[in-house]
Amino acid sequence: MSEGVRDVPRVVRWDLDKTYLHTDFDSIRGLLRAAVETPETKRSVAGAPALIKVMMRERPTLLTIVSGSPEQMRSALESKLRLDGVAWSDFSLKPSLQNIVRLRFRALRDQVGYKLPALLWQRLRVGADSPDETLFGDDAEADAFVYTLYADLLAGRVSNKLLTAVMEHAGTYPDVIAETLRRVQEVPRVDPVRRVFIHLERRSDPAFFRRYGPRVVPVYDYLQSALVLVGDGALSAAGAAEVIAMVARGGERSVAELAASSHDIVTRGHVGPETVRAVAEALAARGGDGLELTPLLEAMQRTPARGAVEPPTAELDYLAALLEDRARWEAAGKAARAKNRAK
Repeated sequence: MSEGVRDVPRVVRWDLDKTYLHTDFDSIRGLLRAAVETPETKRSVAGAPALIKVMMRERPTLLTIVSGSPEQMRSALESKLRLDGVAWSDFSLKPSLQNIVRLRFRALRDQVGYKLPALLWQRLRVGADSPDETLFGDDAEADAFVYTLYADLLAGRVSNKLLTAVMEHAGTYPDVIAETLRRVQEVPRVDPVRRVFIHLERRSDPAFFRRYGPRVVPVYDYLQSALVLVGDGALSAAGAAEVIAMVARGGERSVAELAASSHDIVTRGHVGPETVRAVAEALAARGGDGLELTPLLEAMQRTPARGAVEPPTAELDYLAALLEDRARWEAAGKAARAKNRAK
């Protein structure tokens, strides 16, 4: 990427629930807890704040947030981000109460009809000239689908007829469809989405996301995201080492699990072994950050051969993908609720 292009701020778009924050929307208890938690008691996913801050430090970066959390949680969520030292340029939350008052109950579950126009509106407000976007979501709902649709709309690969059909199948209200079509016409036709990361909070099968193409990378943790970004030239090895140290310090995954994670992202073909070894050297140079990371460093130095990224199973059929993705995340949600009931 030329220096002239690098001088234009890149845009990082981030979901919150299950991507940046640990949230439980699969039980009444979890919903109540999310509503009453103070900013100090909300838990960030290990490595997420560090990755944002390193990206912003290494290159001009605009962070925008689009979350399905209700607008009434804005104050607590913004306070949590400030506690983490994260600065943002735009912050969209779902107008759930407004939808209830207007008896628009379908909108409470419609992720396409909320997130897609929100992303387009953010593009118009923040970073409309940026040639470089990186998107972060999770597998709890339809982030991979919405982000891919957003990218293809910006690039002019989706017709108004197809977009209308997709949103109708998603249960989006007609006025929202009309507003989305207007925003599509206002957004310049470019192809800026470089990478989409999907945090596998539900432990979905990574192979499911092959249908969205190699741009979409399912990750189990932000160690994997950091390694992919280094391979893309979007993050330094030293920056990735800082993120990985914070993931390890978070304690959500053992050192053995992190070692397996570094091998997994290579064998799935998203990163080359030389990238992992370079990050291992940078991590070793940090002195372990007071952590016993020797097994992780040894595993990263013994990285296996890079696997091949399998091509999409077929050209993406958006209508079929919407139904298949919905079936996936609804099944995962049902399993999570059953697990909660068994506790």
